[in-house]
Amino acid sequence: MNNLNSILIEGNLVRDPLSRTTAKGTALCTFTLASNRFYKQDDQYEKEVGYFDIESWGKLAENCYNLGRKGRGVRVVGRIKQDRWTGADGRPHSKVSIVAEHVEFRPEPKKDSTGVAESGSGENTQPVSPEGTMPITEQRESTLAAEYAETVF
Repeated sequence: MNNLNSILIEGNLVRDPLSRTTAKGTALCTFTLASNRFYKQDDQYEKEVGYFDIESWGKLAENCYNLGRKGRGVRVVGRIKQDRWTGADGRPHSKVSIVAEHVEFRPEPKKDSTGVAESGSGENTQPVSPEGTMPITEQRESTLAAEYAETVF
């Protein structure tokens, strides 16, 4: 029986995603996500930033590569994976990454004719699914959360 291994993380892409294809022809997309955490220490708020390596496979990888751009907001549901290997020096190494099982992108800000992002319109602010450009409404988002909770527990 598998143990529970699940993660939900939100943040922004640090750089544009990288796309590769395996020898068997499977698409692989990797990107780094920066996630901010704010906490209060004494009378001031402090900011802590975590950087996480994400990998997606197959059709999801193609969508991540096509929709992802540096700075774009993203929500990833996936699992944690640890790779272990022995280096050329004979010492053991390891790396922890997140394998994406579901990815949602936040809409990119609209730009005016001068290339400057417009502000204050308030429209189209919901996450976008990688399967297309369908906005995830609050009702659909809560349904997705409930479905996800059912599959996890």
